[in-house]
Amino acid sequence: MPSARDFVVGPWRAVSVLGVTQILSWGALFYPPVLTVPLIAADRGWSQSFAMGGFSVGLFVGGLVSRYVGALIDRCGGHVVMPIGSLIGAAGLLGLAAAPNAFAYYASWIVVGVAMAAALYDPAFATLGRIFGKAARAPITTLTLAGGFASTVSWPATQLLIDTIGWRGAYLVYAALLAAVAAPLHAFALPRERALLVGREAESAAAAPLETKPGAVLPAHGLAYVLVAAAFSAYAFVPSALSAQLLAIFQRFGLSAATVVIIGMLFGPAQVLARICELAFGRNAHPLWTARLAIGLLVAAFVLLALVPFSAPLAAGFAVLYGMANGLMTIARGTVPLALFGATGYGRLMGRIAGPYLVVQAAAPVCLSFVAERTSDVVGLVVVAAFAAAALVCFAAIRQPPERIASGE
Repeated sequence: MPSARDFVVGPWRAVSVLGVTQILSWGALFYPPVLTVPLIAADRGWSQSFAMGGFSVGLFVGGLVSRYVGALIDRCGGHVVMPIGSLIGAAGLLGLAAAPNAFAYYASWIVVGVAMAAALYDPAFATLGRIFGKAARAPITTLTLAGGFASTVSWPATQLLIDTIGWRGAYLVYAALLAAVAAPLHAFALPRERALLVGREAESAAAAPLETKPGAVLPAHGLAYVLVAAAFSAYAFVPSALSAQLLAIFQRFGLSAATVVIIGMLFGPAQVLARICELAFGRNAHPLWTARLAIGLLVAAFVLLALVPFSAPLAAGFAVLYGMANGLMTIARGTVPLALFGATGYGRLMGRIAGPYLVVQAAAPVCLSFVAERTSDVVGLVVVAAFAAAALVCFAAIRQPPERIASGE
């Protein structure tokens, strides 16, 4: 692991910078709607589903442009693309605060969707891949530790801003933070170098030319790519659907509002705990096994929910397993494509995978609401579990490339 000094100077500075900006970007762009959309709907006289539809449209547009964002990061670097994303995000939030009608409101969400494609995890992972190459696994995992606190910071901060200056004022504050803090950090503090071996790795390679070479990589097309994209897209349905509905479902199952809130608070710490364990104990395992373990935990959580009589402890256990699975899957999103397909063109690859991921993410809350309203919450959970099982099947079917040993040169 790097020293404290490495997080200030050299390539690892990217992790420090992105750790701050990911909290700001997720906190400003992704997490507020759960608190702001009901207020927007009430102010404008819209239904909540219509108001939340703007957020879904934004995610859909983000999926459409993500591959182009990734290609730009490959070509120009995160220090060029991500500050533009932050400024676009600030413009979109200003638009939400000032939108005079439904057309302008949805147009503003489209702008925010472009910003999410250029400012959240996928461009951050692409930036780290460009800087660290095949050595990006540890930086990606470390970054997700900081990002795991985004919801913990954002929701209380958003509620405080709403109580103090209203939802419009909250969006104005977040727009200012993206423009005045995140954009300059991206532009001036992110490292600009592009290297496959950095720091001690470069020194080791120079000193020991007969070491084991990195594993072979697969072509970023064909069956392996389809399975990876399908696995992550199937998984995308799960957190998107559950984040919008799970706590409400638990309440409809008979838990009190206070108990549901306490259960919801377990999710964030469970994510961070899983990421710490992966960083400490999983660094030598192939990232495919991280993904398989994560989805296995999630499927086990659904099995428990189906077989054990419902209670508060069962709901808490489900929330912990689900949080741990999501924490590991965030790491896998960055590390599985890198390990399987290599560092060349990694940004564009991440964008290609993020496209269907974000599209499914946008559709999931609406789909679960439709199923639950017309059948039952139990059937809705079965549908979510089916997507988790599909992701597990896809990950299990992927075969990693064999390791190649250097014979000496």
